[in-house]
Amino acid sequence: MMNKTKMVPFPSHAIVPERDVDKMPVLDARNLGMDFGGLVAVDDFSLLIGRTEIAGLIGPNGAGKTTVFNLLTNVYHPTRGAILLDGVSTEGKSTAQVNAMGIARTFQNIRLFSDMSVLDNVKVGLHNHIHERFLSAVTHAFGYTKAEKKANTRALELLDVFHMADHAFALAGSLPYGAQRRLEIVRALATEPKILLLDEPAAGMNPSETLELMNNIRKIRDEFQIAVLLIEHDMNLVMNICEGICVLNYGKIIAKGTAEQIKHNPVVIEAYLGNKGE
Repeated sequence: MMNKTKMVPFPSHAIVPERDVDKMPVLDARNLGMDFGGLVAVDDFSLLIGRTEIAGLIGPNGAGKTTVFNLLTNVYHPTRGAILLDGVSTEGKSTAQVNAMGIARTFQNIRLFSDMSVLDNVKVGLHNHIHERFLSAVTHAFGYTKAEKKANTRALELLDVFHMADHAFALAGSLPYGAQRRLEIVRALATEPKILLLDEPAAGMNPSETLELMNNIRKIRDEFQIAVLLIEHDMNLVMNICEGICVLNYGKIIAKGTAEQIKHNPVVIEAYLGNKGE
C-alpha cells in the first residue's frame, strides 16, 4: 500500500509531513553545487526535510545521488550553496564533526568490521556519546570500566530493538547479508543522529528482506523520532515508504513531490522510470 502521509506546504515552498510543519526542518540544503574540475556533478540542489520525514532521493545511475550524500556529510565540501543541520551551518566541519552534529549514514557497499563482534561494531558508533579519559583507557581504571559497561548496555539495547541481541557475540562477517545490512543501520543509529542517510539499503536483498527493511525504516522513524533520507532503486520500496521524493538527473533536480505525484510525473517517467512507467 502506498504511503498516505499528508504533505503540507512549508514557508520555503517545500513540503513536509503535516506532523512536522510546526518544527524546524532537520535538514535544509540550499542551492548546492559541486564541480570536479570542469565537470558540474551537482547543480542548484535544494532539499528541505522535516524532523521525522522519510524522504527519498532517486534517479538513474550517475545522476549524482551519492555525490549529494557526500556533500551532506562533508566528505565533499560544496563548491556553492549551504547546508543547515537543525538550523546550524555545517560549513568548514569535518565528516566526524558533521556526524557529531547529527548526520549518520550507511553505504551501498557494507562497511562493517567483519572480524569484530556484532556488539563491538555497534560500540564503535557510540564514540560520540560515551567518553573516557585516555589514562583510564590505558590502565583499565574505574572510569574505563564504567564507560565500557555503559557502552555494552546501550549497544545491547539498540541490537534488541532490531531483534539482534542474540547475535551480539557473533562475528559481524558471519551474519547473513540482510542481517549485516541491519547491523550497519544499528551502528549508524548508535551515533544518535537527527537524520539517517541510507545509500541503497535494499541492494542485494530478496523480497522478504526488503519487506523487513521497510518495516525497520518505519520503526526507526517512530521509535527514534528522527528523519530518514534514502537513495534507492527499488521503486516498490520508495513508493510505499517515502513521504517526500526528490528526483535527480545529470546532477539537477527534475521533480519533487509525494509518491503519487512522482509516480505520475511525465518528466520522471521519461527520464527515470522509462516510457512505460516501469
